[in-house]
Amino acid sequence: MSYKPLPDTLTIKPSSIEGLGLFATKIIAKNTDLGMSHFLYGDFLIRTPLGGFVNHSEKPNCKRVELEEESHLKTIKEIKPGEELTLKYTMYTPIQ
Repeated sequence: MSYKPLPDTLTIKPSSIEGLGLFATKIIAKNTDLGMSHFLYGDFLIRTPLGGFVNHSEKPNCKRVELEEESHLKTIKEIKPGEELTLKYTMYTPIQ
């Protein structure tokens, strides 16, 4: 299996929230693991394109899920085509 920066269901385009954002190109079911958004490299938490382009919302449709030395982006509701994917940004401690 090879690394893909974004799943086939997502694209990056201009966001009304801030700069560029992640947008669904197809319906994405609730509880879908979209892939790795962050990973631990030594003492640094590195964002992937998936983690780098997701914008903040107080009413997010995704959450960050910790899996050992990496984090994944997971939907918390169904996402419709054209809808921007969002997270509620929080301060976090690097994965130990």
